Amino acid sequence: MSTRRLAALAVAAALLAAAQAQANEVVHVPSRDGTVLNAVLIRPEGAGPHPAVILLHGCGGRDARSGALDPRHADWAERLAGAGFVVLLPESFASRGQGPQCTVRDRRILPWRERRADALGARDWLAAQPFVRAEAIALMGWSHGGSTVLAAADAPGFAAFVAFYPGCSRALRAAAFAPAAPLLLLIGEADDWTGPEPCRALAERAGLAVTYVGYPGAYHGFDAPGSQVRLRTGLAFTVRGDGTAHVGTDPAARADALARVPSWLAERVRR
Repeated sequence: MSTRRLAALAVAAALLAAAQAQANEVVHVPSRDGTVLNAVLIRPEGAGPHPAVILLHGCGGRDARSGALDPRHADWAERLAGAGFVVLLPESFASRGQGPQCTVRDRRILPWRERRADALGARDWLAAQPFVRAEAIALMGWSHGGSTVLAAADAPGFAAFVAFYPGCSRALRAAAFAPAAPLLLLIGEADDWTGPEPCRALAERAGLAVTYVGYPGAYHGFDAPGSQVRLRTGLAFTVRGDGTAHVGTDPAARADALARVPSWLAERVRR
């Protein structure tokens, strides 16, 4: 490739990065427990008001080591904003002075406590914005964030819930699990980190309120963009109890989720 061509590509990449940085606004959102959350806000084109979706990160946190959004979060945020949604990504760990929690057994930030408060606080904040349709706010999360979706699913004020590979055991142990709005569960059937069985049982018990989509052969993190399947070690909680689990992209499952979720959300917020 010529030097001129390389220089042109570098300029284009720099312009794209600048545009993305400009589009991603950092805002401060009060959690219902009083914590001030660092959050990234991405607005679609047009004055609105628009439907909105809150994206809840997993145990690894919201951001990559570079400080930019993790590629999975950035990918989903861009796609949902392109589909007409206001997107809000609060950071539950760094906002409390904590780092990634995947290897931590004695966790101080829990889905049904601090992170539920964060989800509800994020909803309150979005509902007060003039560019958001207050009755059309959805909650979506991955893994630890997906468990938070389940923990907040009984709360009024959300139009829909989406949980990617959450831990479903706590919700399954509850005497009753009744989402206040439709819930979509997206699960890798080969997931050996959080495991599909409790989620499948939860969906069967909940009936029409929960839509369960299982992807045969897919592992945890199947929707990540371009992540090679690998074995992670040293994890705090896994199906086998040995701290190991597979993670990585499943192209077929990712493609289905990328098509399914925006359409499913749009139907529920009645855009």
